[in-house]
Amino acid sequence: MRVTLAGYVHLARMIDKCRAVLAGTEGEYIYPCPMDYRVLEFAGLTDTQFTEAVKNHPSDEGIVDWFRQTATPRSATELEDFNQKLLARGPSSPESLEKFKKYRDAVDPSRTDLTAWSDLQDLEEGRNVPRRTVTT
Repeated sequence: MRVTLAGYVHLARMIDKCRAVLAGTEGEYIYPCPMDYRVLEFAGLTDTQFTEAVKNHPSDEGIVDWFRQTATPRSATELEDFNQKLLARGPSSPESLEKFKKYRDAVDPSRTDLTAWSDLQDLEEGRNVPRRTVTT
């Protein structure tokens, strides 16, 4: 999740999810998901445009070239700010919080310190997610 591609966190994951949907092998992955839409909106793109680009460019490099040519240009500061906000984003409604807790509890119910979707995705996919101090 934290790996950057073309300066964007989540872009590599989004490409992989889109490819899986196109191949019919997405399993439990959702594309486009709310996080995908946030990246696409910030980049000034639609999910239809992105999906077509993935269809038409078999390599990550081809998609990145297309993305850089097509996306709304952003300064390094804008991009870093966007990435940090995306990584910190947690549930935004009571329903979303319930879904978050359900997913978290299925992976590791002891991780009540998690508050961001990106951390939950990393934990679910076996990446190390440092424990955080829970404040009340």
